[in-house]
Amino acid sequence: MTVKQSIKESLTNLVWWREMITIVIGCAMCAVGFVFFINPYNIVPGGVYGMGIVLHNIFPSIQVGTFGYMMDIPLLTIAIILFGKQFGGRTLFAAFITPGIMNIISAAVYPTKEALQSLDPSQLMGGAINLSDHLMLACILGGTIIGAGLGLVVRSNATTGGTDIIAMILNRYLHIPFSRGVLMADSFVVLAGLIVIGFGVGIDGGEAGGWLLSLYSLICIFVTSRVIDYVIDGASYDKLLFIIGNTHSEPLRQYIINDMERGGTYIKASGMYSKDEKEMIFLVVSRREVAQVQRKIREIDPTIFLVVTDAYDTYGEGFKPFPEKDAMLND
Repeated sequence: MTVKQSIKESLTNLVWWREMITIVIGCAMCAVGFVFFINPYNIVPGGVYGMGIVLHNIFPSIQVGTFGYMMDIPLLTIAIILFGKQFGGRTLFAAFITPGIMNIISAAVYPTKEALQSLDPSQLMGGAINLSDHLMLACILGGTIIGAGLGLVVRSNATTGGTDIIAMILNRYLHIPFSRGVLMADSFVVLAGLIVIGFGVGIDGGEAGGWLLSLYSLICIFVTSRVIDYVIDGASYDKLLFIIGNTHSEPLRQYIINDMERGGTYIKASGMYSKDEKEMIFLVVSRREVAQVQRKIREIDPTIFLVVTDAYDTYGEGFKPFPEKDAMLND
């Protein structure tokens, strides 16, 4: 199939349109969460936009969304060079429109250029949404809206780029788990916020009690991650996969072992109706890896039968350690 045919097929596919609209809605929700509940209070919830908030305090004439572009464009360029086709066009789309929407909303809700540069919450919407005395509420509302938006984007097989790209690079070249890579990148951003905003390094002076903003930032990160989990998969975390095929699939085996760095179990099975012998793979993955397996199966053999179910608890190498003996007795 040529590129022209692929584009034409996408434009006439209702599922594609629905997912693209979902991405736009998700990106808009992220922008709203930042503009109304995060940026005005100097909360730094990790990611490129968290770093954008830090840099905006040093260079107030440049908006947070613009800093997002300044960091995302190099990261996206590196990702395309390193990962090629693995790095989807939807992520490029989401990463480019989110800062733009953020800048447009910011310009619309602040009355003057000076208010826009200072991100003064007392002038946001005429002071109608001033939560300066309720930072915990701002954290929860902002984290919830941003998490819901990011969840919609991820459900549509995209991300907003940023620290996800850094985590992907760390995973490929330093073999650091993806989730740990995201944590490391976000921790660096929060630390930068503590130094610049809390202690006033690089600006006229830190805010009174500004170091507390780092605690609010951690709360916001926690709320955001929980909401993302809920939007993507409800309350579930790990996923149990039953992959049933008519023949042995060596490419799928190699992908699971080498690319995903997971292990699985072969189980002998047979069809109830045909009585033909089949091969079943028993596999446990994280919620983020399910889409990867689905895409690979579609690429290798679309006739494979796949069942995805929740894994309530998963113990062992690559997952949670077994509980201590005393803990099991207490249960």
